[in-house]
Amino acid sequence: MLTKLKKKVQQLLSSEARAAHSIGLTPNVVTVFGFVLSFFAALAYALVMSPSKPYLLLVAVVLLMASGFCDTLDGILARTYQQATVFGGFLDSLLDRYADVFMFAGIIISGACNLLAGLAALASSLMVSYSRARAEAAGIKMESIGIAERPERIIILAASSLVAIIWFPALNIGVITIALLATVTVLQRCLHFYKSNQSRSPEQKEDKEVKIAI
Repeated sequence: MLTKLKKKVQQLLSSEARAAHSIGLTPNVVTVFGFVLSFFAALAYALVMSPSKPYLLLVAVVLLMASGFCDTLDGILARTYQQATVFGGFLDSLLDRYADVFMFAGIIISGACNLLAGLAALASSLMVSYSRARAEAAGIKMESIGIAERPERIIILAASSLVAIIWFPALNIGVITIALLATVTVLQRCLHFYKSNQSRSPEQKEDKEVKIAI
């Protein structure tokens, strides 16, 4: 859903992209830096442990949003300065998945969410990404399909974390919400894939099936 809004935000960050380019930052460097920030955000979540350390939730949110900023900036740099590469896209996607794992692992370790809810949120978040990768390997676009892509999940996590500073159970509710919405997103993508695949010719289907098998 927010993918369309993300494109507008990218246009507004052109000056930041110029500044990053002027000091020699490349898209891959920004991607790795964003991943490092997400790791420390996960560490902050893991150290919360109880409502007695609410300031760590604020630290986690700041680091999480800074990581999201980098995740947007690397794409702007790549497109603006013709530095987009296949490896860069692969690295970005790979580190995003690791960041998701670390984030939910940190929250689970802290005890801020129910174990089952945390595992469900982690699994469904990974499946949202996998469903897109698998569909696009078959030639069917999945960008902006679904109600809870990564930007939405980050916003839900950040918002619930801020509320948790005052009311600690809010973070658990946020994780449960992510699990439910991510599951709905996977189902939406399954339906989209089915409809899109049905509309293709037999020759297109066979060609993609061969490529995927290889």
